[in-house]
Parts: sequence; structure tokens; C-alpha cells
Amino acid sequence: MSASESASPADWPATLWSGPWEAALRKVAAWPRALEIARRTRVGATPAEPVYGVDKVRLLRYQSEDPAKFEEPLLFVFALVNRPYILDLRPGKSVVRHFVDAGWDTYNVDWGVPTSADRHLGLAEYVEGYLDRMVDDLRERSGCERINVLGYCMGGSLSAMYVALHPEKVRNLILLAAPVDWSRQDHLLAKWTDPRYFDVDRLIDAYGNAPASMLQGAFLLLKPVANFVEKYVSLYDNLEDERFLEDYFAMETWLNDNIPVAGEMFRQFVKYCMQENRLIEGRLKVGGRGVHLKDIVCPVLNLTAQNDHLVPCGQSLPFNDAVGSTDRTAITFPAGHIGLAVGSKANRDLWPKAVQWLAERSR
Repeated sequence: MSASESASPADWPATLWSGPWEAALRKVAAWPRALEIARRTRVGATPAEPVYGVDKVRLLRYQSEDPAKFEEPLLFVFALVNRPYILDLRPGKSVVRHFVDAGWDTYNVDWGVPTSADRHLGLAEYVEGYLDRMVDDLRERSGCERINVLGYCMGGSLSAMYVALHPEKVRNLILLAAPVDWSRQDHLLAKWTDPRYFDVDRLIDAYGNAPASMLQGAFLLLKPVANFVEKYVSLYDNLEDERFLEDYFAMETWLNDNIPVAGEMFRQFVKYCMQENRLIEGRLKVGGRGVHLKDIVCPVLNLTAQNDHLVPCGQSLPFNDAVGSTDRTAITFPAGHIGLAVGSKANRDLWPKAVQWLAERSR
């Protein structure tokens, strides 16, 4: 390390360490500490181990020192686009931890990273194949005929399809910022995936799988000022705040830990759901079977984010009117798409309510 790098603010000339230069020099002095925090930051608040797997898909079980209080286990189902540890990002910002501490035997689906050999995998393989086998393993492992399912974002859409096809296997369903109705076209992602401008067949025919870099770039451009300007200004403003830096670098780790989506899965989801809106209209088929949301008769908790730029509330709330259940609850919380899971307010005010909701409907 050079002398200039090791010098402390006290070693700098007094004329620099005053007036308008003072704040800027403090930020410069804070950079080495920030880099150290970035290197040591870890994601995942709760220890977990794989207990079952099929191909690249793994079933992760979260460890707890206390025995489960409820009979039915809880399965988290995240989207195929990013890693599932966003549900267990850090201490104090973990949806998983709420349910583990409350007494559920808790699991998460890790979809793995598809390669070119997986480009043929579609809705049938993921919903009727992998997800069904994960659920059946949990049913056998727990001795319960029905389990609890919590689906987030695209994982919520897949969960809704699954429960509609297998209502006898699910006791309670929680959806978190999950799109099911793509009829509204008043947001940016809907414009970008409009079939007049976006030919998903040509994309997948050319690339095989949906490239991770393309997906990441698209998500960042949905909020360009926030993602390319504001977050770096916020980093600069908080360079001396260790707690902020730990949260910041954990989130950046997840945001940049991108994976491709199996080609046929991406093609079918975009075409049948986002472009043709078959799910809410009852026209979707998975593995040759019709998916009808009215066949979902278990209790439903539908959680949406008021400021969601990725899945507007209007894409999620119609779900409650489409299902056959008479026990339907919807909560719209003042947060964004990711803040619904990792936001401090959501972890303080929303998730205790969700835990209570599930406890009242569990044995």
C-alpha cells in the first residue's frame, strides 16, 4: 500500500481538510473501508442444505435449532430469472426467517442454471415435472397430504398454475407480487413484450436460452435513472454508514447474480402469458391439461406492492376473483417489487401479518 493510500485525514493539509473539501475528502477516506465491507459481505441469512434434487433443480431445507410447530411444511417458489436467496438475503431482511422462527419446516426451490442442453424445457417440464416432484418429496418427507406454497413473482405464476392442476396437494397458497393477468398494457414491460415489436420465437431460435445479460439489461432499463444514477449517488452519500454498505453490497450481489432462462420456458411464458393472457382467461394448457384458476379452492393470501414497476398490482389482484376459494385475502403494501421481500418496513409490518395468516390456517 502506498503512502498516499495509507494516509489518514489527519495527515492532510489543514487547508484541504476544511470548507467545501471536507465532505469530499471524508468520502475518499471511506473508500478502503467500503471495499473491505464489499469483500466480506455474504448473502443468505439462514443455513440451508440440499435434501433432494432432479437434474439441476435442488430442494433446499432451511435449518432450525427448534422442532417444527406446524405439521405442513412450507415451500418457497421463486422466479427462474434470478437466484432464490433474495427471500433470505440478510439478517433482518429475510422472508424465510420469519417462517422458520415461527415454526414451519421451510424449503426453497433452487432452479439451477440451465445450459444449452436445457433449452427444450418448457412449462410442462417445470410445473408438472420439477415442481410436482419437489412437492411430492415434501409430502412424503412430512407425511402430510398437502403442503403450503409461497410463490414470488414468476414463481407465483408457476405456483398458481400448479395449484390449479393439483389442488389436492396444497393446503394454503401465498402469492407475492405474482402476475396472473396481463390484460393491462400501461407499463413499460408490457410495451417491450408487445408481439408487434418483440418476436420471442426469433430470439429463442437464435440464442437457445434467454440470455442472462439481456434479461439483466432489460430490468435495469425499466428504471434507468434509479439504476444508473440514483443508487450510486446514494452509495456516495452513505459511504461512512457500515450497515447501509452491508445491505447495499448484498443487494448488488443478488442483482448481478443473473442466470439464463430455459429457451422453451421463456418462449411459452412470454407468448402464452404475457402476450396472449391465457392464464387468467382459462385458455392455458400445461402438459396437455387445461389450467383453470377456479379449481384453486385452498385459502389464498395475495400480497402486492403499491410501487411495483415490474408487476403492477393490476396484474396480481384479479387472481382473487378468479379462484374458487371462499377464503381470499389481498394486501397491498407501500413498497416496490424487491422491497416487498427485503424492505425494512415490509419485514417489520407486513410479514408478521402473513405469518399470522398462515398460522391460523395450519395444523
